[in-house]
Amino acid sequence: MRAFLLCILASLLLALPASAHEVLIVQSIRSAMYDEALKGFRSASAVDSSTLVLSDYADPELARVINEERPRLVVAVGDGALASLHRIHKLPVVAMMALGLGGHTHDSANLTGVTLFEKPEQYLAIFKKLKSHRVGVVYDPARSGWYLKLARAAARQYGVELVLREVSDPRQAIGQLASLKGGVDALWLVPDPTAVTRETLEAYFLFAQTDAIPVVSFSSAHLRLGALAVIEPDRAEMGRQAGEMARELLAGTSPAELPPSPPRKVSVKANEAVAKRLKLPLDLPGVLSKK
Repeated sequence: MRAFLLCILASLLLALPASAHEVLIVQSIRSAMYDEALKGFRSASAVDSSTLVLSDYADPELARVINEERPRLVVAVGDGALASLHRIHKLPVVAMMALGLGGHTHDSANLTGVTLFEKPEQYLAIFKKLKSHRVGVVYDPARSGWYLKLARAAARQYGVELVLREVSDPRQAIGQLASLKGGVDALWLVPDPTAVTRETLEAYFLFAQTDAIPVVSFSSAHLRLGALAVIEPDRAEMGRQAGEMARELLAGTSPAELPPSPPRKVSVKANEAVAKRLKLPLDLPGVLSKK
C-alpha cells in the first residue's frame, strides 16, 4: 500500500507545471543589439527569467508558453515581440528596442517600457547648429503624432519650422517625400514604423543627396547610408532603465503609474564624410564620436 501511495504522489508531482520564472523575456530575433540591452536589463532587475526568441519558432504559442511559465511579468524586446503580445492583458508588459512603443500611442493599461524617442529638443539643437530653418518630416499621426506635437511646440525657440507630411501606409512615404523637394533645408527621420521602413530608407537618402541637404536620424546604421548625424539610445542603459521598471512592477507598482519613458542616456554620432561634402560643421551638440 505504501508503495502504491508513493507511486500516486510521484505521478501527481510529475503532473505539476514546471517551476515558474518571475519574468518571461520575448525577443523578436537573435541580435547583438538586443543582447546588449538584455545584459543591462538583467544587471538592473536581478530577476529569475526565461527567454523565448520568436525567430526560433515557426509559430510559437505564446499563450500556452505563458500559461506554462506562469511569469509575473513579460518583457518584449523588439517590434515583433511587442506585436506578438497584443492580446496579453493580465500581465504587466515592459517593452524596449521597439519602434512601435510610443509615449502616447497605446491604450493598453498593462504596457510600459523605454521608447526609442529621444527628447525632440536634442534634435532641434542640432538643426539650429546646422542653420536648418525648414526641416522636413514624414510621419504617421497614429504612430508618432504625439511626438511631433511636442516637437512643434519646442521648434520655434530653436528657429526651426517643421514641414510635416502625413502618411498612413509605407507606400505613401515616397510620394510625400517628393512633395518636400526644394522646400526644406534638412530631413529628420523619426522612429516611426510606418514612415521609416527598410523599403523607404533608400528613398530618403537619395532625396537628401539629390537636394544636397543633411539627414538627421535615430539609428547609427543610417550613418552608413548617408546620415549626417544620429541620436541613438545607449542600449545597455536602456536595458537597465527597463530593468528598474520591471523591479517596480514586481514590487506592486501599477503599469499606469509607469508610463513609457524616453531613454535617459543617448549618444550623438556624426558622419565626417557627409559633413565635408555638404560643408557643414561637425561640432554638433552632444557629439561623442565621429563615423
